Amino acid sequence: MYRETNKRSIVKGISWRVIATTTTIIIVYVFFDRLDLAIAAGMIETVLKVGLYWLHERVWFKIRWGKKKIEPFNLWFTGLPLSGKTTIADKVYAELEKLHIPIERLDSKDIRDLIPDIGYSREDRNRHMHRIGFLIQKLQKNAISTVATFVSPYRESRKAIREMVTNNIVVYIKADIETCKARDYKGVYQKAMEGKLQNFSGVNDVYEAPEHAEITVDTDKMSADEAAEMIVKYVKKNYVK
Repeated sequence: MYRETNKRSIVKGISWRVIATTTTIIIVYVFFDRLDLAIAAGMIETVLKVGLYWLHERVWFKIRWGKKKIEPFNLWFTGLPLSGKTTIADKVYAELEKLHIPIERLDSKDIRDLIPDIGYSREDRNRHMHRIGFLIQKLQKNAISTVATFVSPYRESRKAIREMVTNNIVVYIKADIETCKARDYKGVYQKAMEGKLQNFSGVNDVYEAPEHAEITVDTDKMSADEAAEMIVKYVKKNYVK
């Protein structure tokens, strides 16, 4: 996808004004000092400008100079369950939509609802991440960026995503395990501690924190709104200029 840069718009405006003014001068020169002819000149000018503007736009449409291509990116939110990934990612997605760029929201719950038989073992999760990576690849081939939220607890699966997709931005939502438990409105941490849920990241399975995340959000020090604002600024600075 391409968007119009300010410099390109200014040059187009100037070039169109030169064409329009020149047309007006020629018409007034030919039809001068008579009201009826002045009215006729105005009508002719209007028609000519409409036609010339259309032709002018078609020519500029074929010129690639000044067009800036927006490369698709993937915001990959990772963190412990109930660390705040979904809340922050939803806010980021809402702000990025306002930029009118092609973008989609991917969330682990939605994907698991579509593919309910996915397991939670390390092997199952790594295989699942490859499916997600393949989906993002297909979206990016159509210039669609993504905001994705997955616990993705293993470094090897996050590495696979980074290798599969373009412009992968890891956003580590850092939260203390006790903070996550305090947010546990679903009671899943309690179930995991009671052994009713197996392979639960942070309780009876590991969560391997990212070592090279592009963005780290400490939810104990930053609100969801502040985090979303910081992430959107990063995207605007590096990908949507």
